[in-house]
Amino acid sequence: MLNHSDTLDRAFQALADPSRRAMVERLARGPASVSELAAPLAMTMAAVLQHLRVLEASGLVTTAKQGRVRTCAVDVEAFGAVQSWIDARRREWESRLDRLTRHLIDHPEMPSRKDPK
Repeated sequence: MLNHSDTLDRAFQALADPSRRAMVERLARGPASVSELAAPLAMTMAAVLQHLRVLEASGLVTTAKQGRVRTCAVDVEAFGAVQSWIDARRREWESRLDRLTRHLIDHPEMPSRKDPK
């Protein structure tokens, strides 16, 4: 479980930054060179490369160098752990809300709480 937790921690840390999320969103449409990723971002190439290193370390993005061009791509499988964690939270909350709904339907006599204004 610790390894799974480390994977999630790295993924969420990588996705916490808006520039890295923008890169992932761009890469979701298909592979792109580092220059293509950097073009819409208002930052230096060094900053772009630093963000890419974080994304690579998280496992969410892979890069491959062919000649002088480094191409980046999303590792779809790496998002599986993130998706599984989110799905589990969603199921948990949906279950709680379903129980609350059933309780409210089964106990309509309970007074409603009024706004204390």
